[in-house]
Amino acid sequence: MPRLVMKFGGTSVADMERIRAVAQKVKREVDNGYDVAVVVSAMAGETNKLVGFVRDAAQPPGCDHMGLYDAREYDAIVASGEQVTSGLLALALQEMGVPARSWQGWQIPIRTTSAHGAARIEKIETANLEAKFAEGLHAVVAGFQGLAEDNRIATLGRGGSDTSAVALAAALGAERCDIYTDVDGVYTTDPRIERRAAKLHRISYEEMLELASMGAKVLQTRSVELAMRYKVRLQVLSSFVDAPGTLVCDEEEILEQNVVSGVAYSRDEAKVTLLSVADRPGVAAAIFGPLADAGVNVDMIVQNISEDGRTDMTFSCSMDDLPRARHALEKAAESISYRELVVDDAVAKVSVVGIGMRSHTGVAQKAFQVLANEGVNIKVINTSEIKVSVLIDRKYLELAVQALHAAFDLDKAA
Repeated sequence: MPRLVMKFGGTSVADMERIRAVAQKVKREVDNGYDVAVVVSAMAGETNKLVGFVRDAAQPPGCDHMGLYDAREYDAIVASGEQVTSGLLALALQEMGVPARSWQGWQIPIRTTSAHGAARIEKIETANLEAKFAEGLHAVVAGFQGLAEDNRIATLGRGGSDTSAVALAAALGAERCDIYTDVDGVYTTDPRIERRAAKLHRISYEEMLELASMGAKVLQTRSVELAMRYKVRLQVLSSFVDAPGTLVCDEEEILEQNVVSGVAYSRDEAKVTLLSVADRPGVAAAIFGPLADAGVNVDMIVQNISEDGRTDMTFSCSMDDLPRARHALEKAAESISYRELVVDDAVAKVSVVGIGMRSHTGVAQKAFQVLANEGVNIKVINTSEIKVSVLIDRKYLELAVQALHAAFDLDKAA
């Protein structure tokens, strides 16, 4: 029988009424002839509550901050949210006459690295699942978790249930992986900013990966990377309305690519500049080595050479990474030898994405001209084969998104 993986996020399984609604959707696919594996997140808000318990337990008496804690126990605690949901959904399916059982990550098992709290999937052993499929049982799998090399439960990081679902679809050779969320597809931009945003019927893996990494929250970046690597067809659907979604697939399945498919943005950006750094071999390594060691994910990078033979080095990072970035650079100040560290934490990133850029020129020039016409100053530019990103003042974010969306006729996209 053909296989289908269905994934439901926290808002989709927030209470028993919604869990029963999810069970109806699963039953429909079972009645359509599929062997179904359902991957579930914890109920909405549950993971945050469990993390709060960890913080309380790890806070030393009389202190107002969390102390060090055992990451293995953290994983054992926060993984329990998905375990509850998987069991409840299995019970709801059984009540509807669908043979089903719940699976925890360690029971399958889903093998992961031992980086507790941010583990990566290494292998999924499907023999146990295959045997139960042969008996007519459908699977309800706790997402976000697996079995680490130290034989302990390991979690995949926030949003890891998407990754669990795609990895499971690849391992099972599923026909498709359906990701059910609180939106009914992938839009040309955020409808909360641009009311004329249009839902895309299809989008390529590469475009979706760029949109996800540039700030679009529909799919987790790691899940799209996995889907692209293993050619897993993804479909983004709503849990709350029965409407066609968006298929994320190989570009060969898209007959006619738009030059631009979407405009993504990220509000939580910071710009860091090191003024008057020596222009010498190895200076870039001296700057970005400590940042890498501190776990700072650097995005845009610009170097400006001045007349006195010194250079200014600018990069962007997320606001979450800014404290670590500042600390790492201040600690390495003597070896880098810069005059001043300047931080701008009131910036945003806006990105124009489209696989059609490969065969069309002038996209960057048009984007820059549109922003100039609106009086939006560009601080930093970054490009790839299918993306143009700019860093701008955060106060102009909505204006920039709306102007670019209109300039590339994205309200007519499909």
